[in-house]
Amino acid sequence: MQDVNLDSPNATPSHAGAVLGRLAVPVGMMAAVAGAFAYVGTVDPNEPGHYPACPLLQYTGVYCPGCGGLRSAHAVVHGDFLAALQDNAAAVVGFALFAVVWTVWVVRAARGRRPLRIELGSAHLWTVGALLLVFTVVRNLPFGGWLHP
Repeated sequence: MQDVNLDSPNATPSHAGAVLGRLAVPVGMMAAVAGAFAYVGTVDPNEPGHYPACPLLQYTGVYCPGCGGLRSAHAVVHGDFLAALQDNAAAVVGFALFAVVWTVWVVRAARGRRPLRIELGSAHLWTVGALLLVFTVVRNLPFGGWLHP
């Protein structure tokens, strides 16, 4: 599909409608994510009673890979990226990956290209799982205290 400048005489309202139609899903996805981040940014997870406790941490004292994720998101919303990394470095990497993938998705959709397909093979999934396992083990060892939320 050829890119058309909407200011050109060849631009039609149907072209603008097509672009908006292609952007509906990624924009809707970002609206949902932005709403979740806005809520977490408003309702501080550092104050007890607002969110349920992690059952693994509550019953075993072991930090799971997600422990501190809400505090990390709260810190990102408030622009405190060092605190976000301290609360949950894996979550910050996830937030950054989401931002990159979403941006590529929007650019491809706006240009009328085929949708982005991320097909992770079993080797990729095992690698992600192994990295999260290492992150979890290290954050629960005495020398990994800097990874505690």
